Amino acid sequence: MMSQSRRIIIYSVFMGILLGQSPDIPDVVSKVATSAGNYLKLETGARAIGLGGAFGAVGTGVTGVPYNPASIGFVNRMEVYFSHTEYMVGISHNVLAYGTQLTGSDYIGFHMFWLDSGPMDVTTELYPDGTGEKFNVSSKSFRFVYARSVTDRLKIGMSLNYIRDDIYTVYMQGVAYDIGSNFDTGLFGFKLGMSVTNFGPEVQYHGEGLVQIVSDTTDPDKQLHKVTKKFPLPLTFRLAVANDIIGKESAFVQSDIHRLTLAMDGIKSNDYVMYGSLGLEYGYGEFAFIRCGSHLNHDTMGMAAGGGVRVNMGGSALCVDYAFVNNSTIEPTHQFGLNFEF
Repeated sequence: MMSQSRRIIIYSVFMGILLGQSPDIPDVVSKVATSAGNYLKLETGARAIGLGGAFGAVGTGVTGVPYNPASIGFVNRMEVYFSHTEYMVGISHNVLAYGTQLTGSDYIGFHMFWLDSGPMDVTTELYPDGTGEKFNVSSKSFRFVYARSVTDRLKIGMSLNYIRDDIYTVYMQGVAYDIGSNFDTGLFGFKLGMSVTNFGPEVQYHGEGLVQIVSDTTDPDKQLHKVTKKFPLPLTFRLAVANDIIGKESAFVQSDIHRLTLAMDGIKSNDYVMYGSLGLEYGYGEFAFIRCGSHLNHDTMGMAAGGGVRVNMGGSALCVDYAFVNNSTIEPTHQFGLNFEF
């Protein structure tokens, strides 16, 4: 006889499936544009972008820091990375990162991101077509990262992130924290990655642009200081899995020359619905690489592709990567990255 508790579980799952298909349920409120610092969610790293952003478990080295700070625990000796992206409508962003292995189990590094809008016209109520003055929007993120190999299969990492937005005469600054782990399950070669990023206090804008000049009858100092609302940061949860379907240590198809890696990420931010990333990477002799990926349930980002080469130079190595993303509502984006291991 089936136990009462088992019946309840089966009935609950069955009703959940039925209700999940009901057309009468209203759309989920996504809370889009309710957080500040949304540039913190921009995908960086040419390898990661080529995989459609599925980098929480497969990411190794300093390029994976924004996805999972534990990735720096895969650095061998020292690693430097630089990338440049022509994003859209004149906006560009760049990454400079460094990581090193301190001891047999301790790693540190930094990851710096900066975005520039390009020059824009200053407009006012009296001059809607522009005053002749120009300004730039500048967004920055500087992470200090620490990771540790707890065992030969588990790495944990954390980072302290200083962020700043400069918009003409106003600015926002604050701090955020990231924490993550990478675990080799030992089951059929599956690796799990988990991270929580952009955890921190709410932020607020300040600056001269919030000062309004008034008459001395309104205020003795002839100034009124406007106060903006406080906004949360885009807190993001990521659960990822990766597996070498073909490779030297594959549980399915072993090969010393060919490698095919499957990566999948589930992502949930406090200002967006849950979405996913799916990516494949083929490597030939760990020298040449082809990548493709896709964003699932995302309203703008779609298919991604890319490739790269890794050139060994004695005890050092140079990696050159390229990635392309086809966006549904904005122009396609291109990214180039250089990674030097020594």
